[in-house]
Amino acid sequence: MSLSDATEAAARTGASGQGRIKCVVWDLDNTLWDGVLLEDDDVRPRAEVLAVIRELDRRGVLHSIASRNDPAPALRRLERLGVLEYFLHPQISWNPKSAAISAVANALNIGVDAVAFVDDQPFELAEVAFALPEVLCVPADQAPELVTRPEFQPRFVTAESRTRRAMYRSGIDRDRAEQEFAGTSEEFLSTLDMELRITPAAAEDLRRAEELTVRTNQLNSTGITYSYAELDHFRTSPDHLLLVAGLRDRFGPYGTIGLALVHTGAPAWRLKLLLTSCRVISRGVGAVLLNHVMRLAADSGRELHAELVDTGRNRLMYVTYRFAGFTEIGREGGVTVLRADLSRVQDPPGYLRVLTG
Repeated sequence: MSLSDATEAAARTGASGQGRIKCVVWDLDNTLWDGVLLEDDDVRPRAEVLAVIRELDRRGVLHSIASRNDPAPALRRLERLGVLEYFLHPQISWNPKSAAISAVANALNIGVDAVAFVDDQPFELAEVAFALPEVLCVPADQAPELVTRPEFQPRFVTAESRTRRAMYRSGIDRDRAEQEFAGTSEEFLSTLDMELRITPAAAEDLRRAEELTVRTNQLNSTGITYSYAELDHFRTSPDHLLLVAGLRDRFGPYGTIGLALVHTGAPAWRLKLLLTSCRVISRGVGAVLLNHVMRLAADSGRELHAELVDTGRNRLMYVTYRFAGFTEIGREGGVTVLRADLSRVQDPPGYLRVLTG
């Protein structure tokens, strides 16, 4: 992909809404179930809504709740209906729905532009639309149509899509363990028995790799999305190196959470893309993956340059490059080019075991 192609790709990033919704936040009364719980504790769920929830869950779309209700009875009812497990970080209180949605997005570490909100009350939809205009607001009577809308249709449903909710639930267990831990953050990380595996991408990695480029915004060095076909080209190209990174710890797998694309067909290698999932933002994985690429370049006797495109949301990637010793050497259109100081490649932190292959 040429620089002009990359710039054009960056410009089109986010232009298509396909698969952009990562979480649906549901109202309860007269939305997920018929009736009002405070008036009838035997409310019945809407079968068509439960079917939507299960199908979107299969696709890797998460679910939560924003409901004006007393929390204990609402949670009990969800548990008796056998659907409580689908909802992460449910917000059941008398606070504004916009505050509830912001809390869910923060807990999941996603942007509110990746959230859809379903409610039967026009007032609630209007309140959220005013306070959080990036949220996709959907009237409850349109809920059965969600499965056919492009915003809810990822190009691929991967094995990780089908287990995404379980991985987030493992994350909740990790967070709880961290909150209860009495030592420092680094001491806690040392208890996790973390293992990071960095390998050249195989054919079976490409669907998840494409999904990462589409879904990852904050920890993405360029914001460029790559198709399955483009990634397959890079995977087999003698002038490119496509790396994937997977993480696991004692609570279970995080899945494939990192991607690096390097053009190696010139005297100076060019790091075209570096990204890691927001779910591992506190694990230092991005820096470890970056230093692995730096080490490969140094071992090959090459310089390493990196491309960075400011998307408005990926400031952390600039910080990651600077901490790794990169300095800016020029601009090419909307692309900032940085050069690595390969004399200061950093070893992985002691709490993280790195396997390569």
